[in-house]
Parts: sequence; C-alpha cells; structure tokens
Amino acid sequence: MTETSFDSRVLATLTALADTLVDDYDVVDLLQMLVDACRDILGVSAAGILLADEGGELELIASTSEASRLVEVMQLAGQAGPCIECYRTGVPVALPSIEDAPEDWSLLRTEALAQGFGSMFAVPLRLRETTIGTLNLMNRHPEALPESTGAAAQAFADVATIGILHERSLRESAILTEQLQLALNSRVRIEQAKGVVSYTLNVPIDEAFTLIRAYARRNRQSLSLVASRIVRRELDLAHPD
Repeated sequence: MTETSFDSRVLATLTALADTLVDDYDVVDLLQMLVDACRDILGVSAAGILLADEGGELELIASTSEASRLVEVMQLAGQAGPCIECYRTGVPVALPSIEDAPEDWSLLRTEALAQGFGSMFAVPLRLRETTIGTLNLMNRHPEALPESTGAAAQAFADVATIGILHERSLRESAILTEQLQLALNSRVRIEQAKGVVSYTLNVPIDEAFTLIRAYARRNRQSLSLVASRIVRRELDLAHPD
C-alpha cells in the first residue's frame, strides 16, 4: 500500500468514526468499527479494546478474533501485560517480541505464543488526564510497529475516547437534568402545600413551612412526599393522626 493510499484510508476511517458520533449511537458498534479498521487498514493481525469499569478493572469490549480475545483475557487474569501497563501509565507500551516479555508477564507470553502472536502493542484511550482503557494491537511475527501505524492507531483511539466520554457526559447530563426537574417539581409541591397549610390553619407562610418540615422530620418522610399528601388532601396538619 502506498503512503498516499494509507493516509487516505486512515482519514476516511477517522471521518467514518466521527460520523458515528450522533444521537443514540452505540459505543460497542463504534469500538468494533475501530478494531476492524486497525486490522484492515493498519495491517495488524488482530486488535482489541479494553475499557475500565467503575472500579477501574479492565474489561474486553471489542475484538477482531477469538485468538486475540483469549490473549487479552490472559492479560486480565494475570494482571500483567502491555494493556495493563498502558492503562496504568497512560502512555503507549510496545512489546516487539513476545519472547522477550518480562517474567511477570509469563502468563501472557505463554498464551500469546500458543495463539500464534509474536508482538503486541498497547495504545491508551486517553483524553488529557483521563485514561479510560486501551487499544491493543497484535502481529503474528516479532516486529516493531511502524511510526505511521502507531500514530494512526493513536488517532483512532483518540476519536473513540472522545466518543465514549461524550456518551458518558450525555448520560450524566440527562441524569442531572432529570434530578433538576424532580427538584423543581418538588419545590412547586412544597409551595402549594405551604399555601394550603397557611390557609387551613390560618398561619403565616413561614410558619406553615415550619409545620410541614417538623411533620416530615417527626415521621421520617421527605418534604416532597409530605407536601404531595397535603396538596392531595390526604394529610391535614390540623389533625395529622
């Protein structure tokens, strides 16, 4: 493949990845597209993506083959290997020859060689100080990763990271919006309840709120629940029992 052809295919892939970042996109689909592009365009034998769960443990999300999946599962089982090191440090980790893996990566070395892999490289899914996982590339033969391939892989990983963090941000934003709306609705009910209590007990608004809050605390109920019961006329503070 010529350099111009390689560059154009990388740009086309970046454009395709970016185009998937629309409302209701599926993160797993995005990551599967990424690992397939690494295999088909970057020319690696296999690729996989590991994402950290809420507890910081890496989980396999997308993979191009069962063989690469088995290798990565062994990395996780042994808690050692390029992907673990890459996630911890936030920088790329290269293992040009799996035969030369350090002793504490012995589980990885054994399984990778059994699956026919000779080299492995891990690229961080990282945005500024946040590392959320790793993109892992594997080749059949011991070899260094070309600089252009590593740069393209990092670009793919960066687009995926932005997409994942964007999706999480939208989800968190939606939760925040829902919580805000619930708070606003509760406030409306409380104001209505204050008016009801003020009228029925002939007390000032401030005192009405004090009575509502005292009842809620005494009965270990939320202000919103007590206010709702008052507004629905299910609770009369003049005769609370």
